Amino acid sequence: MPTPHPERKTLWLALLLSHLSLLAGLLAWIGWQTRPVEMHDLHLADGEKLKCVSYAPYHHPGQTPFDPALRISREQIDADLKALARITDCVRLYSVDQGLDQVPAIAREHGIEVLLGAWIGYDREKSAAELGRAIELANANTDVVRALIVGNEVLLRRERTEDEMRTLIREAKSRARVAVTYADVWEFWTRHDSLAQEVDFVTVHILPFWEDEPVDIERALEHVAATREHVGEYFAGKDILIGETGWPSQGRQREASRPSQVNQARYVREFVHQAQAHGWDYNLIEAIDQPWKRQLEGTVGGFWGMLDASTLAPKFPLAGPVAERSGLGRAMAGMAVGAAAGLLLGLGCTWGGILRRAALVALGATTGLIAVLHAEHAQVAYRDAFEWSVLGGVALLGILLSAAFAAWRGTPIPSAERAWLASRNTPRSFGPAQALGLLRGLLLFATAIAALLLFADARYRDFPTLLYLGPAALLGIAGWTHAAHGRAERICAALIALSVIGRWLPEPANPQAIAWLATGLALALPPLLAPLTRARQHQE
Repeated sequence: MPTPHPERKTLWLALLLSHLSLLAGLLAWIGWQTRPVEMHDLHLADGEKLKCVSYAPYHHPGQTPFDPALRISREQIDADLKALARITDCVRLYSVDQGLDQVPAIAREHGIEVLLGAWIGYDREKSAAELGRAIELANANTDVVRALIVGNEVLLRRERTEDEMRTLIREAKSRARVAVTYADVWEFWTRHDSLAQEVDFVTVHILPFWEDEPVDIERALEHVAATREHVGEYFAGKDILIGETGWPSQGRQREASRPSQVNQARYVREFVHQAQAHGWDYNLIEAIDQPWKRQLEGTVGGFWGMLDASTLAPKFPLAGPVAERSGLGRAMAGMAVGAAAGLLLGLGCTWGGILRRAALVALGATTGLIAVLHAEHAQVAYRDAFEWSVLGGVALLGILLSAAFAAWRGTPIPSAERAWLASRNTPRSFGPAQALGLLRGLLLFATAIAALLLFADARYRDFPTLLYLGPAALLGIAGWTHAAHGRAERICAALIALSVIGRWLPEPANPQAIAWLATGLALALPPLLAPLTRARQHQE
């Protein structure tokens, strides 16, 4: 048996130790997610329910309010309200279009009241028709409709002026036989405070997660209480409705604000308890998860619901501990399959000895575990066939990279450009080393695109750490030796480094930003520093 080269022994040892460390870290993180978290138990009185929740029916695949031909069936609305009647006595609507005009009549059957919303936007003709229909609907169902909400965050979206909203509210007040209000984030109410004179009560949105300076869950309820007190004093003499408040269960962390099922449960429980103590009127956002919102707000937009989009089952209980993850089964299965694949690939060749085989088992285990975690993230984050095909393709490249590395025999790894030319001009000479060079180049290019997009437009984009963590864990170690890097790879690496640092600087304490920074630098530094390493070796 040939004796492994000392440099390669160092490589295998570094890979083994780094992947064992990564594996331990990932398992500790997953185990931490399975722990039951104790929090305030919300014990409602007999028959008492949540005061109100926002209801939109677009939770089945393909349903979106942007489809003008869509009309929600009576059967679906009936099923939705039947499920909601178990947790609330009131729903808030944002429009009466696309079949939502059926809600008041169906709500009556389930003993639910309605905050009826008229959608106001740029299109004046469509908005006028919407408002007219909403007024008619409210007047025909005064026993069910608590109030008419003329527009939602119209000033925030800058689709109408304050004077235009005043005109629309006055029109509604002159015709409607129910209370009339307008809904917007609390800052825009205080900026346009003259509108308070036109409405029967002020409807403000208080969302700690979406504040310009995001609020940690530890301070979220303090922020809500302070804001509610401020608004109450600012509009003294007016009743206040907290028209939207809540917390997301999935998605990108914003500075200190972390979406999670545990945090969502904690926020809802503690907010409702506080609202009861202070006598606040409120509406939680929202009733059911809305997958279509991911097109507008990324992953986080689709997961503000109290009920699951597909099953209509509650996402968390109102009492007892809550865990982020129910078990370790899928994660352990992925790790086991990956480890077995690494063992089989290691046994297929005696080159490299026992150290190489152990490193390949560790590499396979981390690859399998990361693949499962990425698949879980993809199910909530990927929005359409395009994202599934492109990002799924990138994930496949990462798995192929590990497989090519397992088949590598220690020969020099060419640059991506040379590997591509070899695949076209001399396909018989295309082996594991060439595959590694080509896959590395493709992954660096994909990472550079992802890093640039996240740097330029971060608000609604997830950190794609799980997609690139596997390649980073491999190339961050193996990329320093036996490898050449072309100009294109160095350009991609420079873009990655600059982008991940630029994304991390505005939120340096965000764990997701830190993980993305480490992943990006692990991929970028070997191509950038390889020329310096080679120069030093030549000097020695």
